[in-house]
Amino acid sequence: QVQLVESGGGLVQAGDSLRLSCTAAGRTLSDYAMGWFRQAPGKEREFVATMSTSDGSAYYADSVKGRFTISRDNAKNTVYLQMNSLKPEDTAVYYCAAVLSLGPVFNHRAYGYWGQGTQVTVSS
Repeated sequence: QVQLVESGGGLVQAGDSLRLSCTAAGRTLSDYAMGWFRQAPGKEREFVATMSTSDGSAYYADSVKGRFTISRDNAKNTVYLQMNSLKPEDTAVYYCAAVLSLGPVFNHRAYGYWGQGTQVTVSS
């Protein structure tokens, strides 16, 4: 079992930055592909970013490319999502997720472990 706990959300203004953290307990994350997803009210959960285990490659949704950065610190068993130049349309609950995989995983249905989510609200 992997327990994931997100933190770092909050209320910010457009153009500000936030860094979300996702810390795991129970298993080391080095064997898991990690992903960040978000869900706004009335919308489906959407892919934000994922990072593979095999080579550390990162992949992003077009809507966040160039603004968000996913990274991992295996020593701390933590994955981060650095979010810069935030926009009101980034407002959502953000979730981190883990799946036992070497490669990147883009589909939220493939992930077996989820955090509880952290709210990010960006005001205009």
